[in-house]
Formats: sequence, structure tokens, C-alpha cells
Amino acid sequence: MTLTRRTLCQAAVAAAAAALTGCGAQLYRGPDRDITIAGGLRGGFYLEVAQLLAHEVNAAEPGLHCTAVSTNGSKDNLEQIESGEAEIAVCQSDVALAAVTGTDPYRDVQSVAGIGRMYEDYLQLVVRADSGIESITDLAGARVSLGAKGSGTAMTGERLMAAATVAVRERNDTLEVAVDKVAAGEVEALLWSGGVPTPPIAELHREVGIRLLPLAKALPALRNTYDGAYQSVTIPATGYGHSGVDTIGVANLLVCGRSLPTDIAAAITAVVVGQAGRLVPPQAVGTQFLDRRALINLLGVPMHPGAVSAYRQLHG
Repeated sequence: MTLTRRTLCQAAVAAAAAALTGCGAQLYRGPDRDITIAGGLRGGFYLEVAQLLAHEVNAAEPGLHCTAVSTNGSKDNLEQIESGEAEIAVCQSDVALAAVTGTDPYRDVQSVAGIGRMYEDYLQLVVRADSGIESITDLAGARVSLGAKGSGTAMTGERLMAAATVAVRERNDTLEVAVDKVAAGEVEALLWSGGVPTPPIAELHREVGIRLLPLAKALPALRNTYDGAYQSVTIPATGYGHSGVDTIGVANLLVCGRSLPTDIAAAITAVVVGQAGRLVPPQAVGTQFLDRRALINLLGVPMHPGAVSAYRQLHG
């Protein structure tokens, strides 16, 4: 086997990660501490990631007792961080950026810090396959579920419709309710920001057939207003049989409060780095990868000092 520079670098990163999180390498040595990880809606990617992370932290750090909880999504998660109800959260990067800069929908700067960049969310604008709706502009005046109140999807959905200059009759439903409403014809479309495939949407496709609307045309206007928050992505081949649909991606981050003790943040960061392969929900295997090298790219969200310390130990 020929050892290229890239292969050697990847091996070095893997070896450092193993050393950082290896047997007996607990970083947290303080008193026992309960940690709540705010995830997301049931049936969605965020809650599964939070549950997997809680399991891995509990296994690696005997002094930390993590519990993942269901929430309405990213905005709700940051409210729980701010109130002290949760210590860690999964959050869309556009919501986190708005929070740390005090921009709409936030009036003040929030005390949020980043631990790592996790995965890419795909914006999925879903209609019934038999609806005749082919583009986002066809939704003008239609009933559209833009996500649950308190979710990142709802915030992103409002931005998306404004960028596309499409006025819809907005509904705010949980994913499960929105799926039922699309199936029953009570709304014409639903928007979801998450992994592909998302099980409730996959089930909707099996039951009635769905179409994913392309969203790439709205991306330039979104970028002009919210620089750096959104990327061009393509729905992967496993996306409900609709591969090749051009849509918009928004990274999700693992975040915490700035007041979280440094040793706790460092310990959790080490688990994320060392157990990256174990933090992919089964539904997303093959479409989502937690890239250790991308973890530090927080897209403008300040990194927690504990995470900085852990990454320095990893990278030297």
C-alpha cells in the first residue's frame, strides 16, 4: 500500500483521537453531574443524535450522567440553554448565528458557545406527488406547514419564503402532525430541515407518494441577507427515490452555554471526536458523516474554551 500525505494525516488524526478518548482517559474528574442534552422532535435527526451522544458520554465519562430530551427544535433548545434547563443542545447553525449576534429573531446576544460542527441538514419542501405542484412559486397562497413553533425549521422557513418572494398561509406543526396533514390534504406542503431520509417523511412517501421541490433558486437571496449560513446541496440517492434534487443545506452544531465548566465541555468534545462513527443515527448511515476535520468550523459561532482545549490536545 502506498502511504500518501493525506493517508498519513488521516492516520495521525485517528491516532490522536484514540489517545484523547482511549480507555481510562476520562477528562472529567469533578463531582457527579447531571447533563441534559436538548435534541429535537420525535422522529427527527436531532433527538437521535442527542440520544447517541448521551449514551457515548455516559460510557466514557462515569462522572457525567447525560439525558437526551425531546424539544420543539433549535430555538427551543437555545431557550433551554439560556434558562439552565439544558447544558448541551443540537442546533441549526443559522439559529445559533442569529443568537450569538443578537439578530432577528433575537433582540439580544445570547450566551451560546460551540462545541463542534456536526452534520448537514437538508431543507426538504415536501408535497404530494399527485398535487401538480412543481416549484416553490406554485405554493403562493397555499397552506404550508413551516415547522413547529420554537424550531429552527420555522425560522428558516420564514426566511426561505421571503427570499423566494412567495406568500403562503403558514401553519406551525410538529413533523408528525405536518406529515398527517399532507397525507389528508389539509396542507399542500411541509418544510423540514434534517437528515435524509427522515423516517416520518419516508413513511409518507410509502403511503401516498411525495415530491421534493427544488430550492436552489432561492439560495442567492438567502446568502445576500445571511452570509455564510446556507449552502448548495443535493438530495442524496437515498432521498425517498428523489436523488438529484438541488436544495439548500444548513449545518447543525453542538452547542452549550458559555458558563458550562471547561472540563465538562472538554470531556464532551473528546467524546464527539473519539466516537464520531458512533454518532450517526441508523437512518442516516451512508448519507451523513461526522468529519473530525470539520468539527472546528463553527461558521462564526464562538467556540467554548473547553472545546478549544480538547481540540488542541488532539491536534497538538
